[in-house]
Amino acid sequence: MRSDAVSVDAYIAALPDDRRDAITVLRSTILKNLPKGFVETMNWGMISYEVPLAIEPNTYNGQPLSYAALASQKNNLAFYYSCGTDNGAALRAVWKNPRKKADVGKSCLRFRAIEDIDLDGIGMLIASKTVTDVVKTAKR
Repeated sequence: MRSDAVSVDAYIAALPDDRRDAITVLRSTILKNLPKGFVETMNWGMISYEVPLAIEPNTYNGQPLSYAALASQKNNLAFYYSCGTDNGAALRAVWKNPRKKADVGKSCLRFRAIEDIDLDGIGMLIASKTVTDVVKTAKR
């Protein structure tokens, strides 16, 4: 479900309690591990972590380069990671619920409970790329 919230706080405040709690925990993990230079903003109807246009203005669509994002969708929560070039292997690696198969897309991990994902693994994934890495990947 796309949100029209203009701020991260407004987005989170509009979520149902269970989703608000999960998004807040995951957001905290991301913010603790987010390398310098990335910004947190609302873009594409989700909480987005991006390379600002002030750092890299030459993007293919005139929008900031996306690094990661969080969303509350109709049937699940989603963590997007835009620097995966491994067809979702990095996202599958942070899945920890042995009773459920990881629901992974090209750059998205969908989950219903925060307990399904490895927060330390997501923290390491977020910390693994710098702004320079993301810019280089986008220019390939």
